[in-house]
Amino acid sequence: GMPQTLSSTSMFTPCGFSPHLHTSKDDEQGGLIFQDGNLTSASLDALIQHLIPTTDYYPEKAYIFTFLLSSRLFIEPHELLSRVCHKCIEQQRLDDPVLDKARIRKFGPKILQLLTEWTETFPYDFQEERMIGHLKDMIHRIAPCDEAYWKKMNQLLQTLNQKLATLSHGQEGIVKISAAVSDKLVAFKSKPPSIQREILSVCSDPYTLAQQLTHVELERLSHIGPEEFVQAFVHKDPLDGTKTCFSEQKKTSNLEAYVKWFNRLCYLVATEICMPAKKKQRAQVIEFFIDVARECFNIGNFNSLMAIISGMNMSPVSRLKKTWSKVKTAKFFILEHQMDPTGNFYNYRTALRGAAHRSLTAHSNREKIVIPFFSLLIKDIYFLNEGCANRLPNGHVNFEKFLELAKQVGEFITWKQVECPFEQDPNIIHYLHTAPIFTEDGLYLASYESESPENQTEKDRWKSLR
Repeated sequence: GMPQTLSSTSMFTPCGFSPHLHTSKDDEQGGLIFQDGNLTSASLDALIQHLIPTTDYYPEKAYIFTFLLSSRLFIEPHELLSRVCHKCIEQQRLDDPVLDKARIRKFGPKILQLLTEWTETFPYDFQEERMIGHLKDMIHRIAPCDEAYWKKMNQLLQTLNQKLATLSHGQEGIVKISAAVSDKLVAFKSKPPSIQREILSVCSDPYTLAQQLTHVELERLSHIGPEEFVQAFVHKDPLDGTKTCFSEQKKTSNLEAYVKWFNRLCYLVATEICMPAKKKQRAQVIEFFIDVARECFNIGNFNSLMAIISGMNMSPVSRLKKTWSKVKTAKFFILEHQMDPTGNFYNYRTALRGAAHRSLTAHSNREKIVIPFFSLLIKDIYFLNEGCANRLPNGHVNFEKFLELAKQVGEFITWKQVECPFEQDPNIIHYLHTAPIFTEDGLYLASYESESPENQTEKDRWKSLR
């Protein structure tokens, strides 16, 4: 059978990335520049050649992932696949009237393996007809040499279709919910008599809510393709001044939907706290969310944790001094300390490394969960991207940068593949997605009604809102 493709972390080799490499003799192999055994730079052509299998060569897993991830900054996927196919046809003489069967039987499994890995890791690339066209053309050329290649192709296409169907089905679900929700968001500028139910009537157990939040996070993460991280930063490639690589809309919709979910959760937390008329009830909701946040921390769900803390730190919530005086805040300060931004989020990064380490040695899905604080991950990738050039002055692709990029994205890919071990509660999940939330103005109004303005600024603000 085919070798197993990406599922373990082995595919993403950590690659001692450091800008100051010890100077050593550069080894050059066919236009690839190595330093201390690591590929550091090469021309785009040489990198494409390095991707192409032959009868006795197959590229390393880590190389395949790194190059397929980063190549889209220089060349569109369909163009890359077209060039790969043309080179294979040339090198394996697949245009000859009589094919060298023995030779092609050595090459066949390798090209099939490469195409399989590409479809499994970057399925969204194959939403394009042209991609499927190149793929079928390649297999049609080698199939006469071995019946089994047809079967392999059908399996590959079937798996790909299933995967794309699942992904688009999930996306539709998310879009439906988002549309339904956005109408309600703006509905409440003032405090309604009572916004339908409140969170505690839907779920009063912090542990259960943390589990359901983890469900939502993992469901949404599962739709994000690794390439979205790179496509978010596609600029014009200096060597190809005519067009940006992705003239069509940037394909980052799942990534954006996920950031929207984070913001929704922040506002939901703030809404739930500002809504109750009685101080005692507001304090109870705050304590409930502190417990939920703590459970999220224990699970390894740092994204929900950060959203909850951000919601509590919004000024309409943090100004409720009388309410907070009734809260046992020690637990809150511990959590806040964990997510403190000082030292470039030093405490959080330490906790994340701990969770990542636990995940590697885990025996159960429960221990495998790592859901990073997402906007910080995007920021890290953004700074990595802004901080180094994609190309070196000689026009070579700066491969060292892309190894580091692949390391960060690759780790994320490993985490997003974890299956959620908790039972789903549709009722709670529906509430999380559809409960109406206040706009920022609505939050301030509710907050001032709960505890009247303290100073002139607040009084002016309240007046203008009313």
